[in-house]
Amino acid sequence: MSRSDTNRSVTIIRTGPQALIQDLGRPGNAHLGVPPSGALDQDSLKLANRLVGNPEDAAGLELLLGGLALKANTSCTIAVTGPSTELEVDGRLADSHQPIYLESGHTLEIGTPQTGLRSYLALSGGIQVPEELGSRSTDLLSGIGPDPLRDNDVLHLGTPNLPNGADVVPPVQALQTLVIPIRLGPRDDWFDQAETQLRQGSWTVSDRSNRVGARLQGTALNRRDGEIPSEGMITGAVQVPPDGQPVIFLNDHPTTGGYPVIGVVDNDYLRFLGQARPGTKVRFRPIV
Repeated sequence: MSRSDTNRSVTIIRTGPQALIQDLGRPGNAHLGVPPSGALDQDSLKLANRLVGNPEDAAGLELLLGGLALKANTSCTIAVTGPSTELEVDGRLADSHQPIYLESGHTLEIGTPQTGLRSYLALSGGIQVPEELGSRSTDLLSGIGPDPLRDNDVLHLGTPNLPNGADVVPPVQALQTLVIPIRLGPRDDWFDQAETQLRQGSWTVSDRSNRVGARLQGTALNRRDGEIPSEGMITGAVQVPPDGQPVIFLNDHPTTGGYPVIGVVDNDYLRFLGQARPGTKVRFRPIV
């Protein structure tokens, strides 16, 4: 990643509901009790970085329901990806999913995405903050990485590169119903006819969901009484507490847990859960 240029920065005017610095995370540290973290919708962050000429793993911003405003203290190129989102540059309307040039002193305001939850903002040169365990990502569970952004924070940027890719790309369309493949185990024997329960059940995404996990509400899975000794957890694990309502672990999940895991969702499908608003319907498709 490029080195920081102290003359290149932006100032946060307004954060919106939540603004986090994220890159592609710090996988491989579960033995230290550290989750992978990183952008929940990594495809959208990678795309935003490509649009402004950054390496795909450069640090950008993950914005929950938009609402962020910033001022450019230097000329820079930005791109906003994820669901379709209305932007304003110095009061003029602009589209997401394309490179946008900001002159020094320009302001950028990001609206609420039309669907989904999270937008991704890349700035040319990438956001330069110290790495922890090889990543600049904010981890809300362990507190590793930079703090969530606050109004008036100044973000320093690295040296920019020329963009090399498509000028405009179609936005993500968040789905209203998710059909999620799930591979059974390792504790599916704790459930009476685990495959049938998963296949026939139906759920919606709860408003208690966050970067730790997508909490579902709906069909209560029938499981054995009692608990298991705490054991390792991976991203995508579907843990079932005593109330039978599944929790799908996302990027900031704990690395151990004491509730049985009925199955594991493939990483390729987790980005859809990262964009799922409360009320989104969820069905499981067991893979035996």
